[in-house]
Amino acid sequence: MKKKLWMLAAILTICGCSTFASCSTDDNTLTSKPTMQRITHRGTLLVGTTGDYRPLSFCEPQTGEYWGFDIEVAREIAKALGVGITFVKTSWPTLTADVLAEPQTFDFAIGGITITATRRESMLMSESYLANGKTILCRVTDSNRYKSLADIDKPEVRVMVNPGGLNEKFAIANLPHATILVHPKNEEIPTLIAEGKADVMITEITEAPYYVQTDNRLAAPLLQEPFTHGEIGVLMQKGQEDLLQFVNTTIQRMKTDGTLRRLHEKYFYR
Repeated sequence: MKKKLWMLAAILTICGCSTFASCSTDDNTLTSKPTMQRITHRGTLLVGTTGDYRPLSFCEPQTGEYWGFDIEVAREIAKALGVGITFVKTSWPTLTADVLAEPQTFDFAIGGITITATRRESMLMSESYLANGKTILCRVTDSNRYKSLADIDKPEVRVMVNPGGLNEKFAIANLPHATILVHPKNEEIPTLIAEGKADVMITEITEAPYYVQTDNRLAAPLLQEPFTHGEIGVLMQKGQEDLLQFVNTTIQRMKTDGTLRRLHEKYFYR
């Protein structure tokens, strides 16, 4: 009888430990559960962003504070989820690897990420919340010099791009005769153009107006005639269809209730 009681106590102790463990499970052991459940369990939405792309995603170096159009979109998604938000630093050269990392370092990435067929082959992308397209920044004094890609595609024209992103790919593919300069920090390139360290920056129609407004040495002469037409969306791992659906629903709501329009006015029409 004593032996049976001892065995029963041992079984109850083991079951009790198992129950406690399931209650204190950390986020990594919840990876088999739907993404939305993991996020609400954690209480925080983890968002990957480069923080180098004014006015969409920028991290102030002195304070570590993030601001921008896309940052506010991410905050709206977190608010709709009823959780907090934490921004995780990524970069253009490592963006794909960071999104696909196991274990995951963030739930999704945002910040001027163009929707492409290549990205959709290996990852999930939300519907668009902002139109985009390739254009240039140059010095005001050179505004009349650049009317087309042919005007830029010359050995004497120094074209500066950030590494690893679509701007660099565009420059390499479309400007084979120009002198391509790769600079590691995207946010520094406009100032370098203004100072004469390079002649042209390949950028986007979402980024160029900000620098034209904040630095009177700069111009975007082809702003109304972008070289490409694209859309910007949220990027995440496959297998997170529940989160993708929620993000798309939130974007649709922001389009309907005027939130995106107000953000557009705030960041592009100051």
